[in-house]
Amino acid sequence: MLPETREWWKEAVVYQIYPKSFQDTDGDGVGDLPGIIQRLPYLEKVGVDVIWICPIYKSPMDDGGYDIADYYQIDERFGTNEDFDRLLREAEKRGIKVLMDLVVNHTSDEHEWFQQALADPKSKYRDYYIFREGQEGQPPNNWRTYFGDNAWTQVAGEENMFYLHAFTKKQPDLNWENPEVREEIYRMINYWLDKGLGGFRIDAILNIKKRLVFGELPADGEDGLAFIGHWILNQPGIEVWLQEMQERCFKPHDAMTVAEANVPAERLSEYIGPEGYYSMVFDFSYTDIDVPVTGEWFKPSGWTWQQLRENIFDSQLVTQSAGWGALYLENHDQPRSISKYLPAAENNDTAKKMLATLFMLLRGTPFIYQGQELGMSNIEMTSIDEYNDVATYDQYQRGILAGLSEGESLAAMNRRSRDNSRTPMQWNDSENAGFSAAEKTWLRVNPNYVSLNAESESPDPYSVLNYYRKLTALRKDKDYKEAVVYGLFAPLSDTTDEIIAYQRLLPDGKGLTIAINNSDRLIAFKLPAAFEKRVLGNYEDFPEKKASGNYLLRPYEALVTTNY
Repeated sequence: MLPETREWWKEAVVYQIYPKSFQDTDGDGVGDLPGIIQRLPYLEKVGVDVIWICPIYKSPMDDGGYDIADYYQIDERFGTNEDFDRLLREAEKRGIKVLMDLVVNHTSDEHEWFQQALADPKSKYRDYYIFREGQEGQPPNNWRTYFGDNAWTQVAGEENMFYLHAFTKKQPDLNWENPEVREEIYRMINYWLDKGLGGFRIDAILNIKKRLVFGELPADGEDGLAFIGHWILNQPGIEVWLQEMQERCFKPHDAMTVAEANVPAERLSEYIGPEGYYSMVFDFSYTDIDVPVTGEWFKPSGWTWQQLRENIFDSQLVTQSAGWGALYLENHDQPRSISKYLPAAENNDTAKKMLATLFMLLRGTPFIYQGQELGMSNIEMTSIDEYNDVATYDQYQRGILAGLSEGESLAAMNRRSRDNSRTPMQWNDSENAGFSAAEKTWLRVNPNYVSLNAESESPDPYSVLNYYRKLTALRKDKDYKEAVVYGLFAPLSDTTDEIIAYQRLLPDGKGLTIAINNSDRLIAFKLPAAFEKRVLGNYEDFPEKKASGNYLLRPYEALVTTNY
């Protein structure tokens, strides 16, 4: 394990905001920046130190704002640049820092650079993107995007010219080989950091280096295409640009950076070590456990809790030997965690608190996604037309192409669509859950808002919301902060299949034991010697202790004990 350093972001609790769905103040059915400002007191009470706001830049919103048309302008749907400056000031008053999304693998096709590239093939902007001639009118190769369609789109008016996009056709990939592109990006990053931004969550960054190959590649799906990730993820040479960005932008501002980067274990220290490119990276090994390796999430992966435990333990051990990690169970690209990890019949507050305990006490900086602290769940759509997410439409069609019926494919979308986590925040039991006064919100509100909302949970000492508050308070507690934040992760593997247990230990052996029963029945568990003082749990009392010394953990019980 590396010597511990004490950066501010290690002790933080981060709250992710999907701005379209957080709080609408102008009645258009879409959340906005004034809405975030209005809810800062709520976030402060949750125990939040940092908020990460999904893209709010000017965008046609083909992919939820991850298609940026102007890096310097706040989209009018969300407010103005002045509103953002006010948010920074108001958040600072409460000791809250703000992260923005950094999306630099691609822009929108409506960005001025791309429009110039289309208008004049001889302009410098043609080399800002990746244009290539096709092969007898067909795309340069048969790559499939992350969302499921062809990765090359023909340029209108040019008979044999195509541009590359790893995501939607309205998200052309930037050409990072061009030094002018890199300079434009660094200038933009420093513009926001100079304002006082706390840092960035960095989107799809490992795709910026491409290994361009042409011709017909071996297909890996029914559509005759080959998944693009094998040729553009973490390619040799990318480290030069990542280091350049760190030295030119992040390091001088002491910025918190969390990258969406599935980094091989043997290279992880390059990314998150003392001299790494980022503060931390997200690990997908346990949050994408329900997704087949080909990315076809309409197909069940058949994951088990035993695999989940192994993936969490492996991730923790590898990460703590390399640097610092980011913890999460759900985000804007995931379905709701309680709907993914829990059987529908066990979707209750006890089980929700169990999941919260499991992830919040691992080693790393925890990220809570909006509504997660309430126990929000997936929404059931009755028609594919009710969805907004572009990836959901692609996966739905791929499911049908693979032989699913329309009903079966829709059921898969109800299980895994990204729109599950994008439904409006459930503030109270009034119309539209207190999110908006609009006649129609941009995405349908989950009908369970009547009984599941922040207003009803806030005064209830046993609510999921107040349990999350206890967990964030534990990270700041003078007696336990050192172990919760900086303690070594030590897995407890000598358990039954139904138990996930680990410890957070200080050099002197003091620390915490966390034990999770992921089943719906009593399971015997022996606490490590001396760790029998209860700190927290999702039941109000200690489990029964048998003469054997084993404790009987109750269904979905989470128990935190100490030897202090």
